[in-house]
Amino acid sequence: MALELQMNEDKQLEEDCRRKLRAARRVVIKLGTSLVTGEQDHPLTEQVASLVRSISALAKSGRQILLVSSGAVGLGRIKLNLNPARLGDLVMRQACAAVGQSLLMHAYEELFSAHDVKIAQLLLTEDDFASRRRYSNLRLAIEKLLKLGVLPVINENDTVSTSEIEYLNRGIGRIFSDNDRLAALVMSKIEADALIILTNVDGLMSGRTSARRPGQRQEKGAVIHLVTEITSELKALANGPSATGRGGMVTKLEAAEIAMRAGGLAVIANGTKPGILDQIFGGERVGTTLVSRARIGGKRRWIKYAAGVSGRLMVNSGAQEAITLGKASLLSSGVVRVEEQFKAKDVVSITDQQGHEFARGIANYASQEAEEFICSKSSTDGPRQAKARVLVRRNNIVLTE
Repeated sequence: MALELQMNEDKQLEEDCRRKLRAARRVVIKLGTSLVTGEQDHPLTEQVASLVRSISALAKSGRQILLVSSGAVGLGRIKLNLNPARLGDLVMRQACAAVGQSLLMHAYEELFSAHDVKIAQLLLTEDDFASRRRYSNLRLAIEKLLKLGVLPVINENDTVSTSEIEYLNRGIGRIFSDNDRLAALVMSKIEADALIILTNVDGLMSGRTSARRPGQRQEKGAVIHLVTEITSELKALANGPSATGRGGMVTKLEAAEIAMRAGGLAVIANGTKPGILDQIFGGERVGTTLVSRARIGGKRRWIKYAAGVSGRLMVNSGAQEAITLGKASLLSSGVVRVEEQFKAKDVVSITDQQGHEFARGIANYASQEAEEFICSKSSTDGPRQAKARVLVRRNNIVLTE
């Protein structure tokens, strides 16, 4: 009886999602490298031209569309006649991006112009999301473009982005290294109705292979049409990065989770299939639709997904329990160590004594002040000093697991 009830609820939820897609007014569409260059290294494949036709039609129907497109690195590599193995070097990737980005935008300009659609280029880095001020300015710029009837074409600024190097050197924060996550962060910031991630597979498959590499046989499996929670078991169904791109099905699930927490929905579908966007927005049952019943507020989404992490506060078990179970503020009495330097209002990682992150929050004080509070926590302080020992307030703390 319970199973039948759950099936009925899922069916109703699927119908609600298809109805929302038909009515969606603001949408972020992401195209992966495999769609832009193809597996045979043909720059700007015919399927991209077909997708541009569908995107243009959606825009002319009154929807606001933002296109997040990979492909600059791939196009640059093709232009320079380099072996894909050369892209393992970050500086080489940056050089290829510098060559390929102009090729990518020139091609999109020609394709969209044929449909009388104006486009604009936005090249973003991790800093555009890590800084709360720049994060807000980004929305203003996008809103103005959409108001002017311009379709933004967005990509990571791979030529100048060094977030991978910083991550490897410092070991803190999260790598901003794929356009799946970029698309999700943009979708979250502008509060779009839907995130559409187009790849070269039909969606999340129930078989063990969800993303195919050249020469690899794809195991047969059914498409999982509805996902309401991203679990470790679900991620186990996904594979690693593709041969040409940096992402994979796991990064698409992580991106979808951001969209879900933003109160929208995500669809992972096969962009090589003719008319796939028309089918999605026509309410047909294609790809994997991911939707959640829970929503995280704007500032908390920024803390959890978009903000750059500047340092660590390592806490004892009592503080961890108070934060995770009691939703308490983080007091200096619960902190055993401060790692890395940070300023007041920076986002910091909150970890257990083994260094495992379980929360993030906005620091009330700089790292030097936090260390001083910790060193003097055994002394007798007045009321004013005691109040100053709230290092991270509970309304600025977000659990990461």
